[in-house]
Amino acid sequence: MHLKRQKVPSNWPIQRKGTKYIVRANLKLRDGVPILIFLRDMLKIAQNKKEVKSAIHSKHVLLNDKLINDEKRAVMLFDKITIIPTDKYYQLSISKNGKFEAEEIKEIESHQKIAKIINKKTLKHKKTQVNLSDGRNYLSDINCKINDSAVIDFKKNSIIRCLPLKENAKAMIFAGKHTGEIGVANKIELEKKIMEIDIEEKRINALIKQVIVIE
Repeated sequence: MHLKRQKVPSNWPIQRKGTKYIVRANLKLRDGVPILIFLRDMLKIAQNKKEVKSAIHSKHVLLNDKLINDEKRAVMLFDKITIIPTDKYYQLSISKNGKFEAEEIKEIESHQKIAKIINKKTLKHKKTQVNLSDGRNYLSDINCKINDSAVIDFKKNSIIRCLPLKENAKAMIFAGKHTGEIGVANKIELEKKIMEIDIEEKRINALIKQVIVIE
């Protein structure tokens, strides 16, 4: 299934002029981009869909330390991409103009990622399931709260630590008017579901659901 180019999400960094249709991500449409868009339009290491499919078939691309088999596979915020032949490593980030961008990172950073905790459930035998913004679910004994961030280790396939939503935490706004802005959490009002963030010399209000703790 494809999208009409003029109807793709505004955070996709693609030209508005071109072919009539463009690939649709296989997961949340506005929360990421297809790996085809990432490799062809953002990194520009492939010229067309055929070259992307060839790279995938040749096992040259890892997403969060795993091989992929579909050019429609969604790359989500802070996902890690490894290009094996060139030993290059990237993560999907978001710029101050509200567009997704490919950020080059070091190899050591490619084996972990951060995701926002959006829900928690208590299962049988008092086990806790943590549900994350990127669609992942983990059983974890680590003391994390909703709206905190979880650090996921791909090799261990588990949450290894929690980044609490608290005053003085470093946070990024990933949606809304101030998308891409990074600052320090100030006043947090959980009941009102808003918080203040100090960004350089200004203080702004943001919805807690649109903020992710990154340090």
